[in-house]
Order: sequence, then structure tokens, then C-alpha cells
Amino acid sequence: MRTRPASRLALACLAPLLAVPARTLLASPATTPASLVFTETAQAAGVTFRHVAGHTPEKYMIETMGSGVCFFDYDNDGYSDLYFVQSGPVPGTTGTRPGSVLYRNDGKGHFADVTAKAGVGAAGYGMGCAAADYDNDGDEDLFVSNFGEDFLYRNNGDGTFTEVGKKAGVSNPMWSTSAAFADYDSDGRLDLFVANYVDFAMDNNKWCGDSIRKIRAYCHPDAYEGVPDSLYHNNGDGTFTEVGRKVGLTERWGKGLGVVFSDLDGDGDPDLYVAKDSVPNALYRNNGDGTFTDVTMDSNTGYSEDGKPEAGMGTDAGDYDGDGRFDLFVVHLSGEVNELYRNLGGLRFEVATYPAGIAAVGVRWVGFGTNFFDYDNDGDLDLYVANGHIIDNIPLFNDSLTYAQRDFLFENLGGGKFKEVGRQHGAYFAREFVGRGMALADMDGDGDLDVAVSNNDQPAVLLRNDGGNAQHYRDAIGAKVAVTAGGKRQVEELRSGTSYLSQNELVLHFGLGSAARVEKVEIRWPSGATQILTNLAADQVVRIREAAGR
Repeated sequence: MRTRPASRLALACLAPLLAVPARTLLASPATTPASLVFTETAQAAGVTFRHVAGHTPEKYMIETMGSGVCFFDYDNDGYSDLYFVQSGPVPGTTGTRPGSVLYRNDGKGHFADVTAKAGVGAAGYGMGCAAADYDNDGDEDLFVSNFGEDFLYRNNGDGTFTEVGKKAGVSNPMWSTSAAFADYDSDGRLDLFVANYVDFAMDNNKWCGDSIRKIRAYCHPDAYEGVPDSLYHNNGDGTFTEVGRKVGLTERWGKGLGVVFSDLDGDGDPDLYVAKDSVPNALYRNNGDGTFTDVTMDSNTGYSEDGKPEAGMGTDAGDYDGDGRFDLFVVHLSGEVNELYRNLGGLRFEVATYPAGIAAVGVRWVGFGTNFFDYDNDGDLDLYVANGHIIDNIPLFNDSLTYAQRDFLFENLGGGKFKEVGRQHGAYFAREFVGRGMALADMDGDGDLDVAVSNNDQPAVLLRNDGGNAQHYRDAIGAKVAVTAGGKRQVEELRSGTSYLSQNELVLHFGLGSAARVEKVEIRWPSGATQILTNLAADQVVRIREAAGR
């Protein structure tokens, strides 16, 4: 156990065979402090990453889609390190390919580039990343999706990695986007889902745009056929077998961009939701026997409120209304609204976008990275959306739109309502970037969640949360944790892969309102075992091991 500054409680939950803490942060009051500010600190923190898209006059689709960012503790020191996925010059063109970058966190919010030593800077045309201990050896491994063959970096446990994608059977040659690990069949091994996009290739690049004015633009995904997603079953010997169609994942027209595993029906196993671009999204119910059933139509999560497919980008799951069920949020293209699907139970949802007050805010923006998170530690889930258009010359087609756009910070007002408050909490939210992936972590250990954003063909952004800890505050992927404090019960689960092309640190963050103690913590482990802790004080880190207690 170790104490850390500010008011919060962290529970380090360890599943069997795992030595990596996945901390559950608890925090606490019920109103956002006026002094809470997100401070852009990338350069000061040592993060100099700049995404390179490789823009060309040919307008290859891949140039405008990436890339992602992942927080994960690669060296087991208890601090979340930072990995930015690089793209680079498009295949077939000249130019230096800079490679992705891994930054080691010193625990105080300062980062050092350790890419060369770690061996994770391989130069593909990168898209996204996800991290988890797939081989159950006690350290987090790293998957990187690409336009072209994907990479799987096995963590050697000594600060270095070995790329084993082909050997492991996951070097998917398709255009891969978001990825997530989960033990979908409850065999004790983490499997891997990879969303795949369209059948674009460098030699089938189509001319899109205004043919009369001869203005070229990036193509809409309608110009290409979708390709099926991939689900890799972990064989337990360091290899995977692709089983998507075998276990019931239909092709659903492909074009997947965002993914989240979440126990949406509360039956103890992870269901799968995939945000699709301009075709219906896909919701798969986990049948509990190693198979899935496509329940998109019955669930009401595939379309807009008026029954139209939308351009789904990033997605996340979270219990925003405190009813114990995980809701879904999906961000979209300009001209559409970012959809909030409220979970009614039984895998049925209602579109709550307009009642929640978030519809009109996003119509002129294009959302990519997104996450539910309690930024002010007041006990409910707020929302972050990283924005940036797809078409880099969009003003030539619509002078009310811009390529670079400001990000959104939505405060949860309670009662199912949100309000966009970004510009009240820092000058950054008035600035415009071409936002893509975004991820969360308490990078400086002060008890509130900070934000990393990867911007297309621009420098990365690191937003330090200053003031979110003014209130009281596991690799056990798939664990569900319920926290009761001050008479209020909140539920969350640990997930690998969320947002867009990105991953948060393996931390569950709860606000406690004005409560100074936690009455009860209930943990349901991926194995099905349950565990209960009672009467925990704030401002400490408690280490928990499955079936072994405190």
C-alpha cells in the first residue's frame, strides 16, 4: 500500500497469474470547481511527438484517418506510460518514415523517449493500438494496427519488446483501425478483436470531389466496399486463430472504426459493439458459450433516431445516468449528431441524444476520439470528444466548416443532462486541431484524469488536469467493480481498447461526492468469482488479488 497526494482511493486488482496492478481510482465533491483547468503540457512534459500523415495531391484516404494513442504501464512501475502511433509517408512515396514513439512516465507527469531501447518503433503506416497481457506472464503487451500488416509486440519483461505478429497469427493485411482485448469465452486468456475498414489500396485510389470545379477531396467510404472485422481467439501457446465468422460475427458491411467490449446485458461476459462508418453499427450479444449473436436491429443501436446509418467513428461505454447499466456513445460526421444510446436493460436501448442536450453541439463538427470519464471527481461520468474534419480542404465545399476544430468537454449535470463546458476550463478548448485518437490516465499521480490527444499531421496534445482532484477520489480486463459511498452506488468495468484507435490506462475512476469513506467495493472478476471490501478510507492505494483478499 502506498499513499499519494490529493483525496482519492486506488484499488490495485490482480487476477490470477497476473502481477500487473490495474488500479481502481475513487474520488470525491459534487460540483465542478471553477478553478479546474486543463493545461496543455506536452512540450514541458517531454512529449515531442508529431504525427506525420504524408498528405499528397492524390488524396489517399489513409492520409486523413490516423492515428491513435495508448496509455499502458509497460515496465510495471505503477505509472502509465504513453505510446503514440505514427503513420508517415504513404506507401510507395519517398520520405523518412519516423516510426511510432513510446514514452516512459517517471510518475510525476514527465516522459522520456525509450522507443529505441524498447524496440517498438517499427515503421508501418500506423493507425491504432491496444495493450494487454495476452500471454499471462505479468506484463502488458502491445498491438498496433496498420494500413498493411499489423504488429504484435510481446513484452519481454526487461523494458524491451519482440515483434511477433506473423508468428502469433495476427498480422492482418487489411486496413485495420481500432482494436481491443477481452476474454470473450472465459477461458482465462485474452482474445483480440480488430476492426477493419474498407478495401482501399494504393492502386485503387479513386478520384472524388467536385468534377466541375476540378477540386479533389478525400473519398467518402461509400466509394469502397467494406471488409470484415477480425476476432482472434487466444490459443494459449502464443498464437491466435481468427474465428470471427465461426463464432457469429457477421460481416455487417465492414467499415469498422471504433470498438468497445462491455457487459451490456449484465450477464457476466463481454458483449461487443462496433461503430461503423456510414453503414449500421453492430452490437453482438455474447452467448456465454464462446459464440455471439448479432442483435443490432433489436437493440436500436445501429442507426440514428430517424433510422439512418451514420458515420460512426469513436465509441465508448459508461453508466452516465447511474442506473447500473452501461450506455453507449458514438461520435459522427458533420451534419449528424453524436449519438447517446441509453441502456434500458435486456440489450435494448433508446436514443437519448436530444434529451441529454448534446445533439445540437456536434452538428458542425466531426468527432473521433471519445471517452466517458469523471474529470471533476463529482461522482458522475462526463464526456470528452476530440474533433477534426476528414476533408482537409472542406471550406472549398462548405465555407461554414473547417478541417481543424476545437475539442468538446461535456459536464454531466445529472438527470441525464450534459453541457459543453470546455472553454470554461482552459484556453486549449478554444484552439483548433485535427483531432483523432484520445486516451485517459492519471499521468502525474495527483488523483484526477489527464488527457492525451493524437492530432492528424500535427503535434500531440497532453492535457494536465489541474484541479480535478479537489474532491475526494486492474491486468484483470473484464472485471466489473461497483462502489458504494455516501449512499450512492456506481458501476464500471475494466476495458482494453475504446475511444478511436486508442486505449486508456487500466484504471477505473469513480467520484465519491462528499463521502470521505467507501462503504463497499464489490468486484466481479472475469472468472466469475466475486469479492467484497468494506469501510475503506480515501487517499490510499489498496492492492487486491483475486480469491486472496487484501
